[in-house]
Amino acid sequence: MSTSDTPPERPERSEGPEGSGAAVPPVPPGPAVPAEPPAEVPAAPEQTGRQRLAAGLWPPRVSRAQLIVAVLLFVLGLGLAIQVRSNSDSSALRGARQEDLVRILDELDGRTKRLEDEKQRLEDQRKELESSSNQAEEARKQTVEKERQLGILAGTVAAQGPGITLKITDPKGQVRSDQLLDTLQELRAAGAEAIQINGVRIVAGSYFSDESGGVGIDGKKITQPYEFRVIGKAQDLEPALNIPGGVVQTLEKEQANVVVTRSAKIVVDALRAAKQPDYARSSS
Repeated sequence: MSTSDTPPERPERSEGPEGSGAAVPPVPPGPAVPAEPPAEVPAAPEQTGRQRLAAGLWPPRVSRAQLIVAVLLFVLGLGLAIQVRSNSDSSALRGARQEDLVRILDELDGRTKRLEDEKQRLEDQRKELESSSNQAEEARKQTVEKERQLGILAGTVAAQGPGITLKITDPKGQVRSDQLLDTLQELRAAGAEAIQINGVRIVAGSYFSDESGGVGIDGKKITQPYEFRVIGKAQDLEPALNIPGGVVQTLEKEQANVVVTRSAKIVVDALRAAKQPDYARSSS
């Protein structure tokens, strides 16, 4: 009896769940199943220029250097704002009403015009003195004219010329001396050259006081109606009284009746006695 070199194949055994060792038959090969192709990923939509700009700006990417520059700019801007506010607070006109600003501007324009006229007049006098053949006589004439002008300002001589009449009727007795003084100051600022109130000549040293039933001017009591005779340029005097928030509106708030009348000829004939100085003497 002959034996083979290789032992016969034995079926594979596998331990079942019960450990019985039953043999598992081989699985016959089935047909080949084709592999599914990978799913295509949809392409991202193309962004517009505005979207790309927004994506670049947000969220912000701040570096350390940019942060330091931003802080420095903030401190600089804060310092400039404080400086501007400080300069604004120091202004004397801050908070003034519109009518007050208009009145101040009108007064400045009037003063500028009067100073320019005075400058031109003085230059004309100088030219006359330089060109005159008889300078001594010309100087005498100008001295006489200057004396007459000073007499008008001092109230020692009568004066006449164009101007206005201001009449204030105060039936309720509400007008006080300070309001008449404000009226006088407004007229002077507008270029009044000679003023008379109820027969009292107004000069540089005139003063006002409250009296029972009236107002005192230089110690003389006057009663209403208060009448101002004013010589000057009527085109400047009347608007100065009628500006918003000015003399007329202030007096009308006190239930007073105010009438301003222009005239081609105003006569100021109340005189003041010339006071002889006790100590001052001419140096010429």
